[in-house]
Amino acid sequence: MSGHSKWNNIKRRKGAQDAAKGQIFTKLGKEIQMAVKHGGPDPSTNRALEDAIRKAKSNNMPNDSINRSISKASSSDSADFDEMIYEGYGPGGVAVILRSLTDNRNRTAGEVRHLFDKSGGNLGESGSVGFMFERKGSIILDKDRYPDDETVMLEALDAGAEDITIQDNYYEVVTAPNEFHQVLNALQEMGYAIEDGSVDYKPLTMTKLEDPEDQEKMEKLLENLEDFEDVNDIWHNWDMPEDDED
Repeated sequence: MSGHSKWNNIKRRKGAQDAAKGQIFTKLGKEIQMAVKHGGPDPSTNRALEDAIRKAKSNNMPNDSINRSISKASSSDSADFDEMIYEGYGPGGVAVILRSLTDNRNRTAGEVRHLFDKSGGNLGESGSVGFMFERKGSIILDKDRYPDDETVMLEALDAGAEDITIQDNYYEVVTAPNEFHQVLNALQEMGYAIEDGSVDYKPLTMTKLEDPEDQEKMEKLLENLEDFEDVNDIWHNWDMPEDDED
């Protein structure tokens, strides 16, 4: 997701209660297991695993849980996960892209379709909304840690960033997709703590929902998708009201 919604997602994950944390850790564990299956258990030679471990640690996943996920992926009876991208429209024409890790494509596709349908939206074909987004690297830094805007901006640009967005509580460092790791590693070497980092789908245009009923349905759709264990990432182009962002 973009803008304030991404920052709020980070805060919500870190402040989640035990039951919600368990669900978050399950999703992160799947990320780790899939990375190990595809590239081996050594993060120094497996960039996807390095990313998954960094993401898990930034969400306060215990090291024991991370190591169990790595070990589990190496066992012969562990599940194989497929990465699936789903595209669709929420209420009021909001474009939505989902990334899923699933061991049962039929189950996941059926549930995702059901969630879209009951919100007044519809699940589309591949490419149905993808043209409304572009791929960009996104690195989030906590502004409370680094209050000097000018220094952060100059160092991010020196690290190879394309742009940096300064908000009240955070910075978003934007990169080309193929330069994401280079910029992230450079910032870490400068001593920056990374709150979140990923290559995302960035909306090219935003959609406002004027109807309060559509807003409520869209909020519920996002909530239900986030609660679905098979959905790991959600991006959308909803221009969320200020009250929902704070």
